[in-house]
Amino acid sequence: MSQPLPLVDSFNRTVNYMRVSVTDRCNLRCTYCMPAYGVNWMQQDTILSFDEFYRIIERAVARGLKKIRITGGEPLVRSGIVDFIAKVAALKERGLKDLAMTTNAVLLKTMAGPLYKAGLRRMNISLDSLNPKRFEEVTRGNCFRKVWEGIEEAERVGFSPLKINMVLQKGCNDDEVIDFVKMTLNRDIHVRFIEYMPCGDYDDWKSKYMPMDDVMKRIEAEFGKLETNLEDKGGNEGTSGPAYNFKLPGGKGVVGFIHAISEHFCDTCNRVRLTADGSLRPCLFSDIEVNFREALRRNCSDEELDDLFDQSLQIKPEGHMLEQFAEEKTLKSMISIGG
Repeated sequence: MSQPLPLVDSFNRTVNYMRVSVTDRCNLRCTYCMPAYGVNWMQQDTILSFDEFYRIIERAVARGLKKIRITGGEPLVRSGIVDFIAKVAALKERGLKDLAMTTNAVLLKTMAGPLYKAGLRRMNISLDSLNPKRFEEVTRGNCFRKVWEGIEEAERVGFSPLKINMVLQKGCNDDEVIDFVKMTLNRDIHVRFIEYMPCGDYDDWKSKYMPMDDVMKRIEAEFGKLETNLEDKGGNEGTSGPAYNFKLPGGKGVVGFIHAISEHFCDTCNRVRLTADGSLRPCLFSDIEVNFREALRRNCSDEELDDLFDQSLQIKPEGHMLEQFAEEKTLKSMISIGG
């Protein structure tokens, strides 16, 4: 039997990275991700089972997928997540190279050990403020201590490097840039600054957006010229994804910049997103997607899954067209997409 063809889109980009949203539920309500009230949750019977997620992942790995990132919502709120991680981690014997998770760390203190034992080695933690009061304002959750204890426990059990993602909002948390960077001086932590993306109200997005070049200048004014991190240069070929990575002079950790808006990486985009209800979304900033759920629930063949993958790749756009953003095209709720 011939080997299945690799995942290549119509612009000859090889897709080897899939973000998998296992739930749209979350125990926080971050202001840039979801509204405070009135969220239209997915119906439970539309959300894929772990077996259904695994079937898609397994077939994608057979076609050359190298990296999986488990996301949500908040993935740790879903019962059975540790066993699922163990099952996916076993695919490393069949070609999967990298398994990672993005979490808000609220539940991480008790789950870091079991996740590590299950085979997870890389973790990104969303943390937008080191100030407990501001953290509560951004996340609408009074749980900063839990999050910080989760970060410390993840370090203790062996997650290294631990990556901390900060979504920068001008006038909200940009005064904390230097404090975040200082975490990389003596700890093997990757702090990654992410440009604020067009979620929710368009005018609100424009007022809070801050380009990464401005952030880098602010850091270099404080610490001197950043050194290129030769061990991980960034770009979609490495484990850093689209981040451009640097080090402070003498620093142990890494400072990364994700130019989601100012320097998009569409020409080398190697990723697709699987939503919690079973649709494969080839571009974060496009509504086009292909539904796998119906085929899975009628026990489709691998060949049918391949056809759905190929459909998804053929409709993957060349670029995100953010320069043509209109108000109605903003991301209304990141939580329904998987980030």
